[in-house]
Order: sequence, then structure tokens, then C-alpha cells
Amino acid sequence: MKLLMVLTLAALPLHCYAGSGCQLVDDVIEKTLDPEVSVPEFQQYVQEFTDSDAAKNAVGELKQCFLNQSNETLQNFDLMMQTIYNSIWCKPF
Repeated sequence: MKLLMVLTLAALPLHCYAGSGCQLVDDVIEKTLDPEVSVPEFQQYVQEFTDSDAAKNAVGELKQCFLNQSNETLQNFDLMMQTIYNSIWCKPF
């Protein structure tokens, strides 16, 4: 499960780098980090990207991992994502 989470999160900046919609990625990350968003709400939000029950369950487990974290951890994760987005690797050429 941890490997799935790491691979999923590592792919998010690449999605931005590819130029396929950073606002979408920002919105998904915001909902991922928001402790007020429940697992079913999150699954509903990303349903267009989940093409199977296994994918829906994986998204639910990912969100639950974040719900289990402290606010400090969530803030640190958000800071890490902002650092990635502001890095030279995620800026357009």
C-alpha cells in the first residue's frame, strides 16, 4: 500500500509537468489533504479517472491513509508538493 501511495504521489508532479492541467492536480491534492473530505466524497470526485472497482478501492485506501495522518503531517506534505511545483522541474520551458 505504501508503494502504491508513493508511486501515485510521484506521478502527480509529472502530470503537471506534462502540461495536462495543473489546476486539476491542485484540486485533487487539495481534496486529498482536506480532512473534511470523506473517502466516498473523494472517490466521487475522482470517479472519471477510476475505471474499475480495484481502482476505486485503491483511491479510497489512498484517501484513508491521508485521513489517518496528523494535521502537521498534512501541512508538511502540502509544503513538499508546493516545493515540487515551484522547482525547476515543474516549470514550463
